[in-house]
Formats: sequence, structure tokens, C-alpha cells
Amino acid sequence: MGQVRSVQAAASVLAVALMLAWPALVNVYPIVFSDTYAFIDQASRPLMVWDKPWTYGPFLALHGGTTLWLPMAGQALILSHLLWLLPASRAAATPLRHLLLGVLLAAGSAAPWFASLLMPDVFAPVTVIALYLLAFPGALGAWQRGWLAGLATAAIAFHLSHLIVAAGCLAVILAMQPRAVPRAALPLGLALVILLVTNVIGHSRLTISPYGAVHALARMAADGNVAPVLTRECPARGWYLCAWRDRLPTDSDAFLWAPDGPVSSHPGHAIGAIGFAAEADVIVGQVLRQEPLGVLRAALANTARQLLLVTVGDTLGPDWLDVTVLKALRAYFPPEEQARFLAARQINGKLPGVAAPFLPLLAALLLLGTVASVALILSRADRRFTLVVLAGLLANAVATGALSGPHDRYQARIAWLVLLPPALALLRSVPTPRPRPETCGRVARSR
Repeated sequence: MGQVRSVQAAASVLAVALMLAWPALVNVYPIVFSDTYAFIDQASRPLMVWDKPWTYGPFLALHGGTTLWLPMAGQALILSHLLWLLPASRAAATPLRHLLLGVLLAAGSAAPWFASLLMPDVFAPVTVIALYLLAFPGALGAWQRGWLAGLATAAIAFHLSHLIVAAGCLAVILAMQPRAVPRAALPLGLALVILLVTNVIGHSRLTISPYGAVHALARMAADGNVAPVLTRECPARGWYLCAWRDRLPTDSDAFLWAPDGPVSSHPGHAIGAIGFAAEADVIVGQVLRQEPLGVLRAALANTARQLLLVTVGDTLGPDWLDVTVLKALRAYFPPEEQARFLAARQINGKLPGVAAPFLPLLAALLLLGTVASVALILSRADRRFTLVVLAGLLANAVATGALSGPHDRYQARIAWLVLLPPALALLRSVPTPRPRPETCGRVARSR
């Protein structure tokens, strides 16, 4: 009987993974973003990118030089198994309940769109769920806890914003059950060590983010807090940015990536951000000292705005893919993989149309899930998981909106978690099939 249940569980995990991969299946290729090319580079040769940790890239090495379907399949399986462990921690996991949850998330959430996307985004919700299960493992066994610890460590290390997401979850866990913090905090500590070691090796800097000040400065400039400092300090300081004080970009992306912007135009290094980083660090310090209230107001406004930006779609178009991802595919993959990519709906501009009919349902269920999650907290039912989820959502909005810049993708990747507490509460009412007495008798006699 135990072996049969294990086979049924594995089959349901595989089935839900396929459900979560449906956008990629419809696209006939994993969904990619212009930044995916850098991770493919990292997966294919020892390459340190100035603005990306050397962590998610090695995960993409699952492609084995053959196809990007392999790491995408890994993401879908990881997420499906994690969703299986949530009710399993309460001894409430059954194949039927898991399949029903998979149907809900596949049809009514952003989860499949991010499971199908080859970016670190899907590991933001993985961070939240894994840390919760480590803090409150319930019926989970030793091997499951070990797997969760390793998975959480990798998920946190895959993107710098996940450090803040993890910290937010841990703060709520500390308030609810202080004794659970050490085992839940271990992955965060290990992720920090991984980031420090890789940056020492790749950038000769013992730091979490070697050139993070450049990103911070771009955000502050877009929020209008850099211009007053330049007015006061220039030209006496002799900063390179003084030449830009009357024409600072008002968009952080333009500040960072425009070919004629301050970062790309910096003459001090082949990669402008690296040459600009030392000065950016000094200017950021001055902005924090001279404009603290302006920085705080902007951070709060951007966080609030980020919380509301939850629409799927800003990674589904073909923008820049021909000069980024296609270039990487030509460098590292056989012609067959390039042909698969060129046949995909995304590169041909048809994928947003696939997503469009689902967007009203996704928005309605997000609103309903938020209301239901708040109701669960007020009723003290499933309070611990719901609070950890909401803490993760808020921390994610701070990490992405306040520190980078509000974008739909940043919050959509994790907002769907609000569906889980009410969905799991409802699924526990689904009857658990029990073996018929005569079946048990036959099994007993055969022994």
C-alpha cells in the first residue's frame, strides 16, 4: 500500500508540474526575457556579470548544451513538489487535493507564467514557502527538511531581492515562534556566504553586491533626490555625474541601460557601471545624508505602487530577444534549439495574446485571495502560513519597488501566493479516499 501511495504522489506531482508548464507548452518553447541571455552565458562558461550573482546561471546549466526545456522542467517540478509538501506537513496531502490545487493555480494564477519563465523570479515564492515549511515542518521527515534547506538556500542566493524577501519572512516567524528561527534562518546565512565567496572569486570584493550602488543611484535619480545634491555639490566635487545635473534621466532604466545614459557613457571601464561604481557609492551616501526624508517618501510610494502592479505580461513580448537570447543560443546550442526558439509564439509576438483572456480571472482571484487571506488571519485559521505569505509579499515590494523600480513582473511573480491559504483550507474539506475493507483483508491475507 505504501508503495502504491508513493507512486500516486509522484504521478500527481508530475501532473501538476505539467499543468504549471502550460504557457511554455503553448509557446512551444520556454518563456525568456532579454536578461535570460546573461544567465545562459553564466551557465555555459565561467562568467561573472556585474549586476547578477553567479548563482541562477549555474542552475540553467541543467540544459546540458542541448535544450532550455530541461531547466524549465526543473522549475516546474520544484514548484509542484513544494506545493505537495505544504499539505504534507500537516499529513493532509493526497493526489486528488494536489491535482485540484494544480488546476486552480494553472488556470487562475500567475504561477505557471513564472514557472515557464527562465529567470530567477519563480524562486521568490519558492523562498517564502520553503522558509515557512522549515520553520513549521510538522509531519515532514528529515530528508524533506534537508531538501527544503538546500532549496531555500539556492532560491535566496538566486537573486539579491530574495535576501530581503527571506528577511521579511523570518521577521514574522521570529514574532510567532522564536525557537523556529535558527532552522529557518540557516538558508539565509548560507546564501550570504555563497554570494560573498562568488564575489570574492569573480570580482575580488568581499561584498554581497559589488556594484549595487549604481542601481541605488539610478533609483534615487529617478525619484528626484539626486538632482538637489548635485546642485549643492557640483562642480566643486569634480564628479563625473556633475556633467549630467541638468539632464538626469527621470527613468531608472534609462539611467542604467540607455546607450547615451550616464552609466553606459562612463569612460572609466569597458563596462560603464564598473567604472562608475566608486563614484556612485559616494553620491548615494551624500543623498542619504542630505535628502533622507525624500528618499524615505519615495521608497514608501514605490513600495505601495509595487504592491498594486501584479499584471502578467511585461515579459511575454519579443523585445530585444533577437539580439540577446538568440545570440546566446547561437553561441552555445545546436541549430535545432535555435529553430525551436524561432518557431515560438513569443519571438513572433503572439504570446501576449495567449495570456490576455486569462488576465481578468487572474485579477479577480488575486483580489478574492487577498480578502480571504485577511479573513483567515482575523479568524485565526491558518494564521501562521498566511502571515508569512503576506510578509513575503510586502518584503518583495520593498526589495523591488523601493530599491529597483516598480514593474508588474516583480510583484506578479509572488502575489499569487495569497491564493494558497484559502485554497488549502478549502481543499482540506475534500474527502480522503480510504481503501475498502475487503481490499485491506486481501492484503492482510496475502501477508
